[in-house]
Amino acid sequence: MSEKKIAVLGSTGSIGTQTLEVVRQNPGKLKVTALSAGKNTTLMEKQIREFKPQLAVMGDEDAAADLRSRIADLDGIKVLSGMEGNLEMASDPGSDVLVTAIVGMIGIRPTIAAIEAGKDIALANKETLVCAGHIIMPLAASKGVKILPVDSEHSAIFQSLQGSPKERISRIILTCSGGPFRGMKADQLKDKTPEDALKHPNWNMGKKITIDSATLVNKGLEVMEASHLFGVECDRICVTIHPQSVLHSAVEYVDGALIGQMGTPDMKLPINYALFYPDRMPLDSPKLDLFGTGALTFEKPDTETFRGLALALDAARKGGTMPTVFNAANEEAVAKFLDHRIGFLEIYDEIEKAMNGCRFIENPTVSEILETEVLARELAGK
Repeated sequence: MSEKKIAVLGSTGSIGTQTLEVVRQNPGKLKVTALSAGKNTTLMEKQIREFKPQLAVMGDEDAAADLRSRIADLDGIKVLSGMEGNLEMASDPGSDVLVTAIVGMIGIRPTIAAIEAGKDIALANKETLVCAGHIIMPLAASKGVKILPVDSEHSAIFQSLQGSPKERISRIILTCSGGPFRGMKADQLKDKTPEDALKHPNWNMGKKITIDSATLVNKGLEVMEASHLFGVECDRICVTIHPQSVLHSAVEYVDGALIGQMGTPDMKLPINYALFYPDRMPLDSPKLDLFGTGALTFEKPDTETFRGLALALDAARKGGTMPTVFNAANEEAVAKFLDHRIGFLEIYDEIEKAMNGCRFIENPTVSEILETEVLARELAGK
């Protein structure tokens, strides 16, 4: 097979660093042509020296200047900054695939730029589809571009759909570990700290997504993402608590067959699948031991206690700018929680306040989505 050229948006984060681990395991098959990060110039310098991309982008000009001085001894590496740099990276003809490993709505515009440039998208930035799925999916279809999911649950659904017509889907089973607070009630949650919430039982993820897992907000965002990715309305997506994180999600067909994907809780597997789709490449990671797995259990989510999921489903049904309001308010609330400025349960209050107070646009443009984000953050922040 010919060498596939990839650009990684968010290379110093959890998904970005695991993507580069997959690249290490596939010499001659994957080539990194561009990397983008926020302010971690120390790690970015190490990545540049190892993978030798042609282009690097930092979050602001101060970080870019620091990076330029760090790699002054290297030739032929262009260093840019900010959104303009990310847009140039996304549309640069030097790559075939853009891995959107960045967290937040900052991923929307580079994703659109990459699609317009004809690149396939390895999608780990769920906010792109949550807030702009009505724009992204039709654009990708018109450009003949593949949207390849990297989230473990969406990758599992994608893999379970191979060889079966989408119109024969009865429902999607979207699994959820339940996070570190599974089974607790509100009186047990009110005093939980960020340090408590960051102790995820199964997955190693970044801070923001780990908090979202604890609140079940992440699962609500994944319902919205799955609805856009697979063309299934949110009421046919069944969130199921599965504490063992062995079945990563499944598809139920009209004949009653339930097809799912199982494996260890390792993000490198869906990353590997997205980068080599439709092929499969060997992956040096622990394999699932069915004899050692033990019992697999499934539970209904408690949406009265973990209101993030109920609020997300409400936002998904309303559509328009409401998913943007939900997502932006949550980002603001999680940042405040991580900074010990609000309590765990107040995350839900911040989201609900923004959803009740923000303007609604039925079919928003990208500009209107970004404007709504600012308004929702302001409402959640008051």
